[in-house]
Amino acid sequence: MVVRAWLKKPPAEKNKRVFGASSKDVSPYRSFTAAEWGRLRKDAELMLTEAELEKLRGRGETVSLDEVEEIYLPLSRLLNLYVEASQDLYGATNAFLGREIKVPFIIGVAGSVAVGKSTTSRILRDMLARWPSHPKVELITTDGFLFPNATLEERGLMQRKGFPESFDLRNMRRFLSQVKSGQPEVTAPVYSHEAYDILPDEDIVVTQPDVLIVEGLNVLQPASLAKEGNEIPFVSDYFDFSIYIDAEVETIEEWYIERFMSLRQTAFREPGAYFRRYADLDDEAARATAHDIWRRINMTNLMENILPTRGRADLILHKSSSHQIDRVLLRKI
Repeated sequence: MVVRAWLKKPPAEKNKRVFGASSKDVSPYRSFTAAEWGRLRKDAELMLTEAELEKLRGRGETVSLDEVEEIYLPLSRLLNLYVEASQDLYGATNAFLGREIKVPFIIGVAGSVAVGKSTTSRILRDMLARWPSHPKVELITTDGFLFPNATLEERGLMQRKGFPESFDLRNMRRFLSQVKSGQPEVTAPVYSHEAYDILPDEDIVVTQPDVLIVEGLNVLQPASLAKEGNEIPFVSDYFDFSIYIDAEVETIEEWYIERFMSLRQTAFREPGAYFRRYADLDDEAARATAHDIWRRINMTNLMENILPTRGRADLILHKSSSHQIDRVLLRKI
């Protein structure tokens, strides 16, 4: 079993290979320290305020304005250049075909549970919208494409929720294909973390954005290979740029447990909360429960499905144990 094989060697040792000197010459990435990356912002100015950043931070995230200026401002500058180049390319294609279709630039953001994908995605959405050439930026999470709990129960997949087989991939591909083809309005399901289920009477409507950010666990998985030789597209096939949020496995586990502990006083106590039964656990029982859930479900999914896709990302943001991004890897080939 993959997890047992992993446990024979400390996760951190394997995880660090991406940044190891032994692979430096053959790595497809160019590596930057935070300071080196920060200098690439050039003359771009930070317009985000502390009050605005506070609204974007996720639970347990400590990202500061200094980090936004050092990491996210250069990243938004890079993505702005990519978006503008993409707009020119699609404009040339439109001219050739004699049509006028607005084709959104799609960014995928991947990584483990509790690693900070949502905060990164919200910050990018806010900062990219401040560039004049692409002011309309929308964000969607793939949680909305999970099968409803009733379907997961019927298929025996409730303990595999978040694994690739728990997602309605056909509907996800339909959504991304329609967005990429420039349809005026495209709908997506809504997921509630409190109810831990799809909300049957609600939809998100995406209306021809300049940029669409798609955040999710398994969004970088490669396509399946059909026996007939026909390609089966997957989510990542629709991306123009992809980002993987990375950290040592033990660090992510601790973040997950910390988040679980704090949720006992907040979301777990909301009316109708699926995890209401955990709200009154004492500290020892809560930590043990969180550790068990992490090991049985989230770490298994990370090791089997999420971490193996890290090398497919165009950019990797590596976080230290303090939640700060300490290294940026940009794909060079």
